[in-house]
Amino acid sequence: MGATIRRERVGTTAGHRGQGPTDVDAYTLDTGEGLAVVVWTYGAQLVEVLVPDREGRTGNVVVRLADLGGYQDRATNPYVGSTVGRYCRCVAGGRFRLDGVEHRLDRNDGDHHIHGGALGFDRYVWRAEAERADGVLSLRLRLDSPDGDQGYPGALSAEVVYRVSGEGTLAFEYRATTTASTIVGLTNHAYWNLAGGGRIDGQLLALNASRAVVFDDELIPLPGPPADLTGSPLDHRAPQPIGDRRLDNCFVLDGPDWAARLHDPASGRTMRVVTDQPAVGVYSADGFAGRRRSGICLEAGPLPDAPNRADYPPVRLDPGETYRHRTVHHFSAR
Repeated sequence: MGATIRRERVGTTAGHRGQGPTDVDAYTLDTGEGLAVVVWTYGAQLVEVLVPDREGRTGNVVVRLADLGGYQDRATNPYVGSTVGRYCRCVAGGRFRLDGVEHRLDRNDGDHHIHGGALGFDRYVWRAEAERADGVLSLRLRLDSPDGDQGYPGALSAEVVYRVSGEGTLAFEYRATTTASTIVGLTNHAYWNLAGGGRIDGQLLALNASRAVVFDDELIPLPGPPADLTGSPLDHRAPQPIGDRRLDNCFVLDGPDWAARLHDPASGRTMRVVTDQPAVGVYSADGFAGRRRSGICLEAGPLPDAPNRADYPPVRLDPGETYRHRTVHHFSAR
């Protein structure tokens, strides 16, 4: 069986501000060589990643919800598999300044802004176009965000491309342009579980990071540089079991060679992550109601509250520029 792309209707959204009731499609990108990926146009979200284990048995290695209603229910859906934006981290106080002008964002996390606001990119149906070229299956999804959306300046045109190859790779490629100076940081919020179910505690995590952001009690970065992790329980430069520790941290990457590795000893599945982004957010799903520790988020992207931190890599996007972000997941089994 060769590579195929399938499309099917999964439901219709109820609609909300700026977008009425809209049909939602599921696209299956199947390499025919073991790796297959399912993406929905609602939230441009990753719903399934089917990967063989060491015995050749295929299993889904991302947490998924039962139906469209589950994905639309923000009270019970903590961004499962969603494309998150315009800014995928926190913004302290829900405000930032550009060129002396203060911009106030939707405060959807107490006094703060997170993951693009209450009506972020995860809440919209994206336009989709699939293609097959040179042995790679691609799904291109686009969304237009108007000036002032959730408080962000500038009309933003955003795009995410999922690329799947028979060599066992899944790539996320993000682009965006703007009509006015703004901030951008996009990522995917998948919950990974290489066992295909159960808890993640026994899986081995390695991170190419010797430093991590230091947060206050509201997960806002404290003043000062990231902390040196040498000798601490958070030092994952060598693989170690996730265990029962709560992880909700942002790790500053030491270089572009690799970002993270996850391995499940029981199934033999391994995932290696490479990104051009400066940091990886790691979350062990301890607050996922009813699905606690069912997956681990490895969110490549900017640093939290970077719009308010001159000491962090910049996240500004100006007219005439193009925002770009590429993260690749390599799958294997041993």
